[in-house]
Amino acid sequence: MTYVVNENCIKCKYMDCVEVCPVDCFYEGENMLVIHPDECIDCGVCEPECPAEAIKPDTEPGLEQWITLNAEFAKVWPNITTKKEAPPDGKEWEGVPDKYAKFFSPQPGGGD
Repeated sequence: MTYVVNENCIKCKYMDCVEVCPVDCFYEGENMLVIHPDECIDCGVCEPECPAEAIKPDTEPGLEQWITLNAEFAKVWPNITTKKEAPPDGKEWEGVPDKYAKFFSPQPGGGD
């Protein structure tokens, strides 16, 4: 088992999870984070830290797309180990449906 970041992170990108990760397995895109599946040690400390509830164990049903997306983009986005400021409108994006189809950006973030 590993953890994955799902659609709830898009445009929220709070980064509280980054601060608690003991193995630095988060990678930063322009408007969301992903977890590298080969680096995650399945400790679960990141899951309760996410205000948008965007981190889930990969054993939950319906996450196939997110498992693939996390693995793919963790290879090309920069690593992030330090929490940055969340987007100023992040709260407004919490719970918005269909964010992937409308707002996902494959562009990398700044990383550390």
